[in-house]
Amino acid sequence: MLVKYFKYYFPTFIFFTSLTFRSIISLLTSFVISLYIIPYFIIFFRKKNYSQVIRLDGPKSHLKKNNIPTMGGIVILISFIISILFWSDLYNPYLWYVLTIMILYALIGFIDDFYKIILNNSIGLTIYKKIFLQTIITTTIITFFYINNTDKSALQFIIPFCKNIKIYLNFTTYLIISYLIIIWISNSVNLTDGLDGMAIISIISVIIGLAIISLITGDIKYAKYFNLPYIKYTKELVIICTAIIGSGLGFLWFNTYPATIFMGDIGSLSLGSAIGMITILIRQEILLFIIGGIFLFESLSVIIQVFFYKYKKYRVFLMAPIHHHFELKGFSEPHIVVRFGIISLILLFLALSILKVC
Repeated sequence: MLVKYFKYYFPTFIFFTSLTFRSIISLLTSFVISLYIIPYFIIFFRKKNYSQVIRLDGPKSHLKKNNIPTMGGIVILISFIISILFWSDLYNPYLWYVLTIMILYALIGFIDDFYKIILNNSIGLTIYKKIFLQTIITTTIITFFYINNTDKSALQFIIPFCKNIKIYLNFTTYLIISYLIIIWISNSVNLTDGLDGMAIISIISVIIGLAIISLITGDIKYAKYFNLPYIKYTKELVIICTAIIGSGLGFLWFNTYPATIFMGDIGSLSLGSAIGMITILIRQEILLFIIGGIFLFESLSVIIQVFFYKYKKYRVFLMAPIHHHFELKGFSEPHIVVRFGIISLILLFLALSILKVC
């Protein structure tokens, strides 16, 4: 919005339209907005009794969180969207793919959170209903993108260490890979959202990596240097990433231990879908398993636990997801969160180091 305004009416202040300036200011805008409005939402949610419903079979230490407001993801979305409307190029089609899937996944999360509050249980939507809704949204958006895409580079499958091998995906393969990535990461982020601050710290770490890669793939010189395909519209994804980082940092201010608000499924599902969509747009599906390793560990721990208990009647972990296992082993919540955060940063550096390897 403001990008076009400054460009046409104040050409002297063209620096306002530069990517560097807009990236920084979008981060600060979303951060300040979320920091300002969250206290009002906390008061409102407390009055309406929109509180977190704690699973009774979880760690006993979590029972004290039963009256903490949830659905804080609404604040993340509001601050993010306002920042995007001000500082992004609204004519960039990639922006709308990310924004659309975030809003639609947020609606699923809202329904899920609302069911939990109304029914006063920790289940909400059944996994089958949730996956069904996610499937409709994901396949529709991916199909629309594939049909309307004119850039062959945007359909490449990139293999780290083998970036000279160019694999162009047909519709079926592209749809399957994109679908699995978005479904996996969105639900994995949801699983990770179990300790104060842990999910949002991991999200911010992943988004920082995606912002850097978006900048590289959206610039011809950088893309050539890193031996990555140049994709025309990805540079604007940097603004989306910095806006998410800013709103996430504002939320973390209140979500850090002891948390005064939780993001709920409305936050975890929408942010997870954004990570998935951005990853697909910049063609880094494999790299996501490294940079988002924390989410991979969390989801794998659940799969392993369910598999072994169903077929062997044996529990590999004291409780899944794996962060609950460490809680029951005696580790304090802040220790687990900080250590998982350190691992997230290490995985971020590892993923970025791989970019230059041919």
